[in-house]
Amino acid sequence: MFRRIFYLISFYCCLFCGHLIQAQVPSSQILNDLHKLNTVGTVLYIAAHPDDENTRLLSYLANERHVRTVYLSLTRGDGGQNLIGSEQGDMLGVIRTEELLAARRTDGAEQWFTRAVDFGYSKNPDETFTHWDKKTILGDVVYAIRKFRPDVIICRFPTTGEGGHGHHTASALLAVEAFDLASDPNAYPEQFSSVQVWQPKRIFWNTFNFGGNNTTAPEQLKIDVGSYNSMLGKSYGEIAAESRSNHKSQGFGSSAQRGSIIEYFKWLKGVPVQNDIFDGVDLKWSRFSELAKLNKPLDAIIKKFNPAHPELSLKPLVAIYKQLKSLQANADAKFYIDLKLKAIENLVQSCAGLWMETISKELQLVPGGGDQLTAQIVMRNPANIQLNSINFIDQDTLCSGNLQLNQMLKFTRKISVPTNIYFSDPYWLREPHENSMHAVNSYEMLGKPQSMATLYSNYKCTIEGVEFSFDIPVSYKTTDPVKGEYYIPLEVLPPITITPKQNVLLVNDSLAHSLFFLVKSNVDDFEGTLNLKSTKKLNFTFISPSFHLTKKGQEILLEVRVKVKSAEYMGSILAYIVSEGNEYNLGIQRINYDHIPHRFILTSQEVSIIKTDIQLAGKRIGYIEGAGDAVAECLKGLGYEVTELSNDLILNSDLSIYDAIVCGVRAFNTNEQLYLCHDKLMQYVQAGGRLVVQYNTNSRVGPINAGIGPYKFTISRNRVTVEEAPVTFLNDSARLLNYPNKITSKDFDSWIQERGIYFATDLDSNYHTLFQMNDPGEKPLDGSLIYAQYGNGTFIYTGLAFFRELPAGVPGAYRLFINLISR
Repeated sequence: MFRRIFYLISFYCCLFCGHLIQAQVPSSQILNDLHKLNTVGTVLYIAAHPDDENTRLLSYLANERHVRTVYLSLTRGDGGQNLIGSEQGDMLGVIRTEELLAARRTDGAEQWFTRAVDFGYSKNPDETFTHWDKKTILGDVVYAIRKFRPDVIICRFPTTGEGGHGHHTASALLAVEAFDLASDPNAYPEQFSSVQVWQPKRIFWNTFNFGGNNTTAPEQLKIDVGSYNSMLGKSYGEIAAESRSNHKSQGFGSSAQRGSIIEYFKWLKGVPVQNDIFDGVDLKWSRFSELAKLNKPLDAIIKKFNPAHPELSLKPLVAIYKQLKSLQANADAKFYIDLKLKAIENLVQSCAGLWMETISKELQLVPGGGDQLTAQIVMRNPANIQLNSINFIDQDTLCSGNLQLNQMLKFTRKISVPTNIYFSDPYWLREPHENSMHAVNSYEMLGKPQSMATLYSNYKCTIEGVEFSFDIPVSYKTTDPVKGEYYIPLEVLPPITITPKQNVLLVNDSLAHSLFFLVKSNVDDFEGTLNLKSTKKLNFTFISPSFHLTKKGQEILLEVRVKVKSAEYMGSILAYIVSEGNEYNLGIQRINYDHIPHRFILTSQEVSIIKTDIQLAGKRIGYIEGAGDAVAECLKGLGYEVTELSNDLILNSDLSIYDAIVCGVRAFNTNEQLYLCHDKLMQYVQAGGRLVVQYNTNSRVGPINAGIGPYKFTISRNRVTVEEAPVTFLNDSARLLNYPNKITSKDFDSWIQERGIYFATDLDSNYHTLFQMNDPGEKPLDGSLIYAQYGNGTFIYTGLAFFRELPAGVPGAYRLFINLISR
């Protein structure tokens, strides 16, 4: 089975962060949440990427104005750069999704997405909509408006292009168009099985002053968002900095702002505004005639709230809960009733100090397998609570009884994992995506920030005479000698995974080349046989393809020898395991960082097989690690001996043994001490060495304060984003274009995402250029690759996107890069 059918389950309303389960909050947060309970109103903030959002404004709206605040990011940031590792594309999108969720846990807003894939930098919305299907993504924005029913929509960027990035402008254009369409019953009628039409009151552009572009104006509406929240013990400038600093893959650690912070708003459409973005919007329960009577009892709960004894608020909260449950209301009121019922459930749990968790004995489960679950519940504030039942995957326990103050109850039960359960990988990556849009075809999942909890348990408790039901995700808990106790999201995996050790095999001969596949069993006693499917005729020989793994967690490395007889070849193979008539072809790629939950992707990972006329020269390469890329691994795949060079090795070893030294992407940005190695590297070049520096940035994230080459040049923000942009050769006779491979325009075919970024400018006269290229309608740029002779050697700086092209198996990029490292 190449992909199992999945088992849809309930999602626990509290956020599961993967390190901690915060089921309890301090009394100050309870009081803040009571103010939110007493407020009705919603704001939808719209932009294009993770880190585009204005966290100052989000935290202010969510915690000062107490309205429901949602950030709609069109993309998950899949096409950006990565400052903390080598992950790109889908893997980076998962990282940035988790960073966004961490930011929302900090600032109190919620997160939502469309199906749009971040395909990389775009210079205008016209280019953007050649990648995204505008009708589909517009429909996703309309759906978000209908789902969240915002009173106010706020765009981060304008429709007129001052936001720079084409995705930014596109996000505003879509928001303004969707503002009208959301109330049109003839627009996207297929959505009405899940949502209904909705007309927001007005839409704004949140103008800005950054990047040298001041779009604020005195006549614009102003709000001071710098106020201090004594319940949270922080100002919104401080909360915003903590929130924004979660975007670690983008290097967005931020300093806290204290004191007055003015945000500016330009009205775009809807009811005109005079004094406040919520002019004419009733944010109290009196907004709905049938609910107006709730204002008084909720005001009383807030006024009488005792932070030392939050349990005293249980009776009046439960009374309001009963009242809301019994009401027959219109659709507008029912929308908020459903939201507030869930909010009261969370408040009741917090006021009672009710802690519940369900822990799996095993971190990794498989469909149809077994597990042992341990449920624990404790009431830590004095309250009247009766435990009625604990339900494990539709299997009731016999446990019941009155909870006693601070007395932990513990129940253990063996369960059978459903055979049709979801794997716990990101739902938006379960199907291949094309045309820069994720393949999500269900409104039940569309836009959700992450997959639902894979397994859950349900606790039913009677509190002050009313039964409450709490869905708790099953998790795995461990204790680390350094980190202490922490939680890991439960992993539901296929019985076997098969992951290639390399995704590209590039050959230039007819000899047999080895491919290795790591096979890991997630069950005891698995027998199987390796098989291959190829898109084109290929000769391959299996080396011991059958295997027997006796214990869960065992691994084996299987080898296949591939021989390409034709002069040129471009195809792929798909490896899979056959066992008892079933086929398994899912490989696993893991994402492990301390600042986000551990995640993984399951994909049928093809290996690209490419045979081309490619000549190698030299043997030993020194590699200086940067922010993270796979270039060193690609060079190893060609047979180069690659040594990772630390600062210490650079300063205290003989560099002359290396045919070339390569700096990974953003090496001078991320290695603050690398400038101390500059003299030694220049001595290496002067003595005949070849130093290749891949792109760096000249921004607040690791500004280049010292030279990186033998002569001066500036790293600009110039880039060519159209990967098919024509390339003009400026010096056909240059050795870099002729040895050991003759480089032609054909070598720029099939590049992905972009030509290059952060080109060099303001060149010293000793530098030479090789190429000119430009995006449509723009002037030619010649800073994509510069080089200079220095003594007997050569220094090269290049913004060409080798960090993307080599892992993608682009033959011409390999040929050109080999020339760069060949003396």
